[in-house]
Amino acid sequence: MLSIIQAAGWPIWPLILCSILGMALVIERFVALKTARVAPPKLLDEAITVSSKSLPTPDVVNQLAQNSALGEVLASGLRTLNSNPQCSEADLRAAMEGTGRSVAHRLEKYLSALATIASAAPLLGLLGTVIGMIEIFGSQVGAGGVGQAMGGGNPARLAHGISIALYNTAFGLIVAIPALIFWRYFRGRVDAYLLTLELASEQFVRHILRHKK
Repeated sequence: MLSIIQAAGWPIWPLILCSILGMALVIERFVALKTARVAPPKLLDEAITVSSKSLPTPDVVNQLAQNSALGEVLASGLRTLNSNPQCSEADLRAAMEGTGRSVAHRLEKYLSALATIASAAPLLGLLGTVIGMIEIFGSQVGAGGVGQAMGGGNPARLAHGISIALYNTAFGLIVAIPALIFWRYFRGRVDAYLLTLELASEQFVRHILRHKK
């Protein structure tokens, strides 16, 4: 690996940094987007059961908010109702929608950075390719100038230029393709979570409004 890096030249270092950053973002998103941390399957039913007879105490609401992202959204509705039992449906929905937007922003965290890596890596590889081509053309210029370009040249510099071009092109694609795949995967996962949060919030709002009546 070290010999490959040395053969690829300095343009490969930005790609190595992108690969390290991309791997760190992928690991972080895998941990942050676990179902148990975003939308536990039975949480909505438990919240409805707890609040079916009377409004939960502030301690129970705080535990619900700390449970997951879905719990945070549901807890915002209960807090609004606890603070103002006569609040309107619009106020209740506004409170939960505001919390939902905050949660959505948190779920989408770092996805733009991963997309940037997927877009920038091929361009960095292309930059390395161009630099390699410059090395190749430079090696073809003999000591007497451009006129002797076809008659001589430095084979070592020629080989070095080719290695820079090919290694950087390949490494740029190696970094970009997984980053793009993981970005698409996380994007779809976040969209599914947001739909789940929206549907659960709507169901919980209807439950709370029936409880008020």
